[in-house]
Amino acid sequence: MKRQIITIDEPKCTGCGDCIPGCPEGALQVIDGKARLISDLFCDGLGACIGHCPTGAMKIETREAEPYDEKKVMHESIAKGGPNVIAAHLHHLIDHGQNEFVQQALEYLKEQGIPNPLSTPPSAPSTKHSGCPGSRTIDFSTAAIPPTSAQPGAPAASALRQWPIQLHLVSPQAPYFQGSDLLLAADCAAFAVGDFHTTFMQGKSLAIACPKLDSEMDSYVEKLAIMIDMSHINTITVAIMEVPCCGGLMSIVAEALRKASRKVPVKKIVISLQGKIMSEEWV
Repeated sequence: MKRQIITIDEPKCTGCGDCIPGCPEGALQVIDGKARLISDLFCDGLGACIGHCPTGAMKIETREAEPYDEKKVMHESIAKGGPNVIAAHLHHLIDHGQNEFVQQALEYLKEQGIPNPLSTPPSAPSTKHSGCPGSRTIDFSTAAIPPTSAQPGAPAASALRQWPIQLHLVSPQAPYFQGSDLLLAADCAAFAVGDFHTTFMQGKSLAIACPKLDSEMDSYVEKLAIMIDMSHINTITVAIMEVPCCGGLMSIVAEALRKASRKVPVKKIVISLQGKIMSEEWV
């Protein structure tokens, strides 16, 4: 069958980004100064983005729509764009819960001898990062100073190994998750426990979430399943508050384990409203 899809005239594109808000599916991103169609899979072909393009670089074309073939898309489009385009495409699939396509993309990269950009830690802050600077993946675990090494009277050092930490923002295949012990903490936990860094965070990668206020819980399940299967995390420690709504984090982890092919040990820690550990058990 044939279907409509967006095409971009690269020489005409100025990289202004005006088209991005017009694409609710998130199929467009500005990378290396040009608007890119990151994935055919999520372009609905309706052309909502076209009216925002000031240079006329965007149009709709009609072409044969074969059954989606991730390796073909990687070969014919994504891989040619270089590591930044590959990384954005992988993030796009991950954010939409397309685990099978992510696995196919990684298989293609391995077959072609192309490095996986998500498994390569940045050596220095990148000036080419697109999107919100606050969500740029940073691994500073090698520079972290354990809180116990602080001098008497000096402020306690942070045990944080990475950025970002909010589960909506993290990439589940970021370098700092590879083979790590994951701490999944309720947002409130660090404010309740005075020595949270020393007690819970040392030597662990971190993700925080609130099952009561956060949206799109299904994406949390997908991300955790990817961490388990593709990042090969060793253990998950879930730190929750004693309030009933916090139990939703355990439900998310349980669902992710049902979807994943690997099984990992899970520790549940319940914290009182005044920061005391009420219970701690492997479940």
